[in-house]
Amino acid sequence: MPEVPDYQSFMRPLLEYGADGQEKNLKDAILALADRFSLAPEDRERLLPSGKQTILSNRVHWARTYLDKAGALRRTKRSHFVVTDRGRQLLAENPGKIGVKVLRQFPEFVDFQAPKAGTADQGIGAELTLVGPVEEAMATPEETMQAAEEAIASTLRTQLLNRIQELSPTFFERLVVDLIVAMGYGGTRRSVAQRLGKSGDEGIDGIVNEDPLGLDVVYIQAKRYAPENTIGRERIQQFAGALVGQGATKGVFVTTSSFSKGAVEYAQRVPQRIILIDGAELSRLMIQYDVGVRRERTIEIKRIDLDYFEETDG
Repeated sequence: MPEVPDYQSFMRPLLEYGADGQEKNLKDAILALADRFSLAPEDRERLLPSGKQTILSNRVHWARTYLDKAGALRRTKRSHFVVTDRGRQLLAENPGKIGVKVLRQFPEFVDFQAPKAGTADQGIGAELTLVGPVEEAMATPEETMQAAEEAIASTLRTQLLNRIQELSPTFFERLVVDLIVAMGYGGTRRSVAQRLGKSGDEGIDGIVNEDPLGLDVVYIQAKRYAPENTIGRERIQQFAGALVGQGATKGVFVTTSSFSKGAVEYAQRVPQRIILIDGAELSRLMIQYDVGVRRERTIEIKRIDLDYFEETDG
């Protein structure tokens, strides 16, 4: 089964769907286009990273928006549209794909996509100019922003691990303490710090409370290793043995490197609950819980409040 096409690939099919000139419901159009492209059920339901809209719906909506700005279709009422004479002319003159490059023949679309510098309304399409020529942009603005966010996060994760490697093992232990506290375990930083790195019992580097009353505890091992130093099954076996020796049922093994396949499989099989946190997961958690990072800028994305524009009889 094919995956969800990019938003430009939906432009011509959307015009064809409404080519009879009758008012169309966008929700019905989305279903019709999904059938036309033979999309599998999982592809129809796959969500954007925000989890608030399907990828299919998002891309068809953007196709509709771009065609509307080019005058190829016209919105009539909420979630409804009609194809205009210009839209039917585009179908007749462009037997192949209709995309952004074709729409740029219309001045109003050019103004929408690339507004003049200094204008108050920068236009929905302005984001695309940040990532390259519009003709080459296949992602919707939401997808473009998500890709940029992922690229920034990936770079930050690498920087975090590199900086940790430059500092001492003692600093790494403090970092683990801060992360545990930030995640809601161990009570206060002071109480965790008093217990981490001091037991020295058979590979146990620290003990923290899982709940405020100390009814259950988690044993921790924290090892700062170089990225190429993969932790094998033997290390996890030793850690599991240490847990048995302490009568413990839960443990967390934190490292800046990675775990071998054998180590991961072993941790999944033992009776004790052992969580493995490798360098990639460690850096992700640090970002999620704001440990070793700070917020530089917050971008606020606003959408129209459809409830506000509902007319009432009152």
